[in-house]
Amino acid sequence: MKHPIAFAMATLMLGGCASFSPDGGFDTVATATRDRLGKDTRIVRNEADVAALADAIAPLLSAPLSVDSAVQVALLNNRGLQATYQRLGLAEADLVQAGRLQNPRFGFKRTHEGSDVLIDRSLTINLVNLLTAPLATRIESRRFEQTRLQVADAALNVAADTRRAYYDALGAVQQRTYARQVSDAAQAGAELGTRMAKAGNWSALDMAREQSFHADALTRVSMADKDVLVTREKLVRLLGLANAEAFTLPDRLPDLPVNSIDIQQVDQIALRERLDIAAGKLALQATAASLNLTRSTRFVNALEIGGVRNASSGNPPETGYELSLEIPLFDWGTARVARAESTYMQGVHHLADTAIIARSEARESYGNYRLAYQQARHYRDEVMPLRKRISDQTMLRYNGMLVSVFELLADSREQASAAHDYIGALKNFWIADSDLQTALGGRLQSATQLATQSGTPSATEGEK
Repeated sequence: MKHPIAFAMATLMLGGCASFSPDGGFDTVATATRDRLGKDTRIVRNEADVAALADAIAPLLSAPLSVDSAVQVALLNNRGLQATYQRLGLAEADLVQAGRLQNPRFGFKRTHEGSDVLIDRSLTINLVNLLTAPLATRIESRRFEQTRLQVADAALNVAADTRRAYYDALGAVQQRTYARQVSDAAQAGAELGTRMAKAGNWSALDMAREQSFHADALTRVSMADKDVLVTREKLVRLLGLANAEAFTLPDRLPDLPVNSIDIQQVDQIALRERLDIAAGKLALQATAASLNLTRSTRFVNALEIGGVRNASSGNPPETGYELSLEIPLFDWGTARVARAESTYMQGVHHLADTAIIARSEARESYGNYRLAYQQARHYRDEVMPLRKRISDQTMLRYNGMLVSVFELLADSREQASAAHDYIGALKNFWIADSDLQTALGGRLQSATQLATQSGTPSATEGEK
């Protein structure tokens, strides 16, 4: 009896060695956001964390919100992201549980045989759990690491969504500002047309044209107001704020960069840098290890060993041990193995699909980035300067009484349309820039760094 009990107690003590980490696995998430985004994040577990969080975001919201400030607020305050962070606690609990042995089972039996009293006592422990505990711990360790990468990837996705929402909201604000300016000018033109028509200097057709332009301008203002409302509320949700008045935005979008980023082999960079692919690899490794465990235990589902001590009235106690083994008479474990194999192949195809999608997204995002930059630069360097020269020349001719007020008003309408399109092109570029960062797994580095990582010279280096 002594040896089985001592064995059981020793294994129980070993099983109790598994414990929780101080940071709960959050260091991976914090490191990923710091390295890839240059931003901090933290997990909220109690009221003290809530108060500290409010103190951290208050300075960021006191000034007009920049895109970096918006991303920082979202990483700290987005409640959906905080809920995702709690997956770390669940995964670590599974890891700790896998490292702990099942509790021993104590059995007690008391029977009568005439005047004799028979007492049976037993203490058993699951040997299969004991033998497979190291492998089960390794499997759960991989799954825990996979969860950490998945949670870090979720944080990067929230940052990407916030960048897009920020540029959407800021572009809507700038479009509305310009739409109101055009509406004011259109109102002045309509009033001028009405006065001139009354004086007999304009036809009813000319007056109707100006009034129609004014009506269209008012419609654009209404649509711009709606866009501001929708895009701002989307940003509010991502920032985790209670109302839309908690922050202010700048008046205009950032200027277009002098040069675009030139990257070679963007699909290879995505394969190397994206966290969803790294998490998929760990998931496949965990599934493969689980398949090996299923194969090794397919015939032994319940194997228990324990000490036995029986006592009866007037007789010395009987001591010994008992072994309990499940006999694979009906279930040979083939269904479990087949399920594990199908799960593994499912993981293989899922990882391959993730890699294909990641490479395609990287190429598409980079192509869209370059095209958006070229379009916005074309408006900045060609269309808008031409429209300004035309407007200046039209004004000079109007002042010299060489053109009529009709041509001046028509030129104003064309200039307003070009400015509206340029603002849209500029907004599309910054959104494309954000999409490219997401497709490549984080914050964009310089062209030289990315080209060096991909093994090809950048355009700048080639010129040198």
